[in-house]
Amino acid sequence: MRACVLAEVAMLDPLSDRLNQYMSLLSLRQQLVASNIANADTPGYKTKDIDFESELQNAATGLQPVVDVVPGLTQKNDGNNVDLDREARLLAENALRFGIASNLLRTQLKAVKMAIEGGSTGS
Repeated sequence: MRACVLAEVAMLDPLSDRLNQYMSLLSLRQQLVASNIANADTPGYKTKDIDFESELQNAATGLQPVVDVVPGLTQKNDGNNVDLDREARLLAENALRFGIASNLLRTQLKAVKMAIEGGSTGS
């Protein structure tokens, strides 16, 4: 349902389209972080993520996001390199970004609704 509404809004203006792309990337990152946390004790598991800024630029051209193994993390004796502090930080950052994007999209929808209603403020 959310994806359908976002797709309809995206057709209305470029800002909504970019917000849709942004929120889709945030959703993907949320899934990756959740997977990383779920596999924190899995021997040999390697942390996965996206290069958020690059992928946001690529989303504008229609390219699919690339999920990569995160380099430079400390590997434990079992070969796992999940850093729960890093993942907790990403969860908090993601939640903040999603909240801001949701508020911007809500504002866009209110503007569209007001335009459709002819500028009246009645609810």
